[in-house]
Amino acid sequence: MPVDLLLASSSAIRADMLRAAGLVIETESPRVDEDSLKAALTLEEASPRDIADTLAEAKARKLGQRYPEKLVLGCDQVLDFKGAVLSKPQSRDEARDQLCRLRGETHRLLSAAVLYHEAQPVWRHVGTARLTMRPFSDSYLDDYLDRNWPDVGTSVGGYKLESEGVRLFARVEGNHFTILGLPLLELLAYLTNRGTIAA
Repeated sequence: MPVDLLLASSSAIRADMLRAAGLVIETESPRVDEDSLKAALTLEEASPRDIADTLAEAKARKLGQRYPEKLVLGCDQVLDFKGAVLSKPQSRDEARDQLCRLRGETHRLLSAAVLYHEAQPVWRHVGTARLTMRPFSDSYLDDYLDRNWPDVGTSVGGYKLESEGVRLFARVEGNHFTILGLPLLELLAYLTNRGTIAA
């Protein structure tokens, strides 16, 4: 069976979304120093949207240049809180600090996707969702982390909306797939229009 695209990521959630939509994919994790790239972009005062887009393109470019004949998808997600970018927490304490900052506030999730073909970018999109956390108690937060750490360490902000993390929120505005880290509807529309997948 012919492969529709190569996902430049080790994200099981993104791979599952693509396969559930009926795409035949391969996956490979590109070696990109995301932390250094993000730090350089932050020093340059790049916007959170540009950071997400640049990181997604770096991943697509890394494998797109190695496999120019393939359609390569690079993705990245950034949490924008009042102009500051929050990353995946590296410890339980960092997750708690991030969730305390976000408690009772609204933040944005920016999910960027870039497609490469013949070593060139051929499509890009950045989806945006707005999420408002409820003013949960310290005791609930500690119990939540006791139950869910370290699993939520793979999520920017220290929560997973697709599991118990949904209980941290009062309002969610935006596409569910974008929140999970991939602007899937826009990607499928592009792949359909270019004839990669059946209309």
